[in-house]
Amino acid sequence: MSSDSDHQCPVDGSVDQQEMIPSKKNAVLVDGVVLNGPTTDAKAGEKFVEEACRLIMEEVVLKATDVNEKVCEWRPPEQLKQLLDLEMRDSGEPPHRLLELCRDVIRYSVKTNHPRFFNQLYAGLDYYSLVARFMTEALNPSVYTYEVSPVFLLVEEAVLKKMIEFIGWKEGDGIFNPGGSVSNMYAMNLARYKYCPDIKEKGLSGSPRLILFTSAECHYSMKKAASFLGIGTENVCFVETDGRGKMIPEELEKQVWQARKEGAAPFLVCATSGTTVLGAFDPLDEIADICERHGLWLHVDASWGGSALMSRKHRKLLHGIHRADSVAWNPHKMLMAGIQCCALLVKDKSDLLKKCYCAKASYLFQQDKFYDVSYDTGDKSIQCSRRPDAFKFWMTWKALGTSGLEERVNRALALSRYLVDEIKKREGFKLLLEPEYANICFWYIPPSLREMEEGPEFWAKLNLVAPAIKERMMKKGSLMLGYQPHRGKVNFFRQVVISPQVSREDMDFLLDEIDLLGKDM
Repeated sequence: MSSDSDHQCPVDGSVDQQEMIPSKKNAVLVDGVVLNGPTTDAKAGEKFVEEACRLIMEEVVLKATDVNEKVCEWRPPEQLKQLLDLEMRDSGEPPHRLLELCRDVIRYSVKTNHPRFFNQLYAGLDYYSLVARFMTEALNPSVYTYEVSPVFLLVEEAVLKKMIEFIGWKEGDGIFNPGGSVSNMYAMNLARYKYCPDIKEKGLSGSPRLILFTSAECHYSMKKAASFLGIGTENVCFVETDGRGKMIPEELEKQVWQARKEGAAPFLVCATSGTTVLGAFDPLDEIADICERHGLWLHVDASWGGSALMSRKHRKLLHGIHRADSVAWNPHKMLMAGIQCCALLVKDKSDLLKKCYCAKASYLFQQDKFYDVSYDTGDKSIQCSRRPDAFKFWMTWKALGTSGLEERVNRALALSRYLVDEIKKREGFKLLLEPEYANICFWYIPPSLREMEEGPEFWAKLNLVAPAIKERMMKKGSLMLGYQPHRGKVNFFRQVVISPQVSREDMDFLLDEIDLLGKDM
């Protein structure tokens, strides 16, 4: 008889590699399917991944900063459908054909990494974040329990802690979400739960008429969240803004009193730090004073402007943010962590997030696990499966350090300042207002309109200019720049500087190209 020592397991729980190799068994037939080992051709799959990565490197990464490349290869939808061969067939297609499809997808996609892509509030290529994304795609984790995602849960905890420090809180809580819109919805629901905790279990019947207040310049996600949560869009009070797009505190307090007078129940104020179009920052200290007087939850949507907190020079734009109860902040915007990378940060440390959202799924969140279950953070989320988005930001932060992220913000705002100065010098360009952030809003006035009086006919004709120039630049592929009408102002361009690959020469090119494309209008 063998001794006990012959069968002892290692203390650390490791298993001999030989024991993990399954022994070969005869094939069996189950439900008409022959079960005889894996059916995936691993060698062919590995080769395809290798060749596809080479294609990505050559066609995306190496060309990302080349201004001689087109920003986009524009095709109308019906033509693009034919070019891409979108149909899925009964039988699979060979690897060489799949690589051709990959090449077509890259060719006809907008190159958001291009130095002359200015269309949205994200742009450019951060190499460290990209590697982090490759890793998480390959590992395919879901961040809900420590047992299946130990590294990424610890990374998220570390990143949230650091972001909380930059807001100015001594402690707090948070979670990464799929978009700033979702973070705003989380905050709205959290504020409602704090005000009426019974709603979670008993629903809306019998609850008071809840009212929330936000800037007239707020992100449209506030209306969507109110609709989704059953609060109702008619119960979103939009507070008037000043000429620069900032919420007027006195108007806010008037509306709070008016709501109370009508028998409604105010529960939330959402301020904005960095509005989408004008880049305005609401006066947080004055708004916080009103929230304290009336016992209202203060949420700050800093999805766009939150990254200014990284800059000692520009963090004053968010003065008073430490008084907020919750903050939405998207590192995928100015800090280029890669879409999506969006955090909701909460000052509360009493597990309010978990109390509000938990469902206590027994197949995931068992309380008798062999490790500290406080690291099973998934019950703070409305999602089950959740991507490890914090890892992208963590990798970039580790690579650049806080000083590198600060430099990224400072440089973007310096380039914005340069562009503003150039616009003021050039004939035919007119600023809407002096910007305080990276949103540069301006009109291009073609020569045919420069001598016309600024009356109804002038503005009607100017309204047509930006869309026409946008069409020309898209079809040429030289750059991408957004435009919009806004609160009584006819169509104008909104230029946003983010990427560190953008140069002063790109700013000059932007103005030259608009003039070239529009001077015959």
